Amino acid sequence: MELLADEKQTAKFYGSGSLDVFATPAMIALMENASANCVESRLPEGYTTVGIEVNVKHIKATPVGMKVKAEALLVKIEGKRLFFKVEAFDEKAKIGEGTHIRYIVNSEEFMGRLAR
Repeated sequence: MELLADEKQTAKFYGSGSLDVFATPAMIALMENASANCVESRLPEGYTTVGIEVNVKHIKATPVGMKVKAEALLVKIEGKRLFFKVEAFDEKAKIGEGTHIRYIVNSEEFMGRLAR
């Protein structure tokens, strides 16, 4: 997944900091999106994944206006749990790395439980 870092992805906008740099929550969202998209086409109809754990380090700041991309690699499957290695890069270097776990759910059943 790739995006252009703009003012809506800054730490200042998210409220996670006071600077106009690419926010850690934005980086995590991009990593989660890459992970979800990594497996979406392989799931049965009516199923999706939900994020249940994120463990990442944001290791370098990225200015507004720079492209950012996230990559996800599915490294292990345990039942309905999917384990990913995730990394994020800007145009110059790696900016983040870590792990992410997603859980396979039936979309209708999942939302039905929330409505009850």
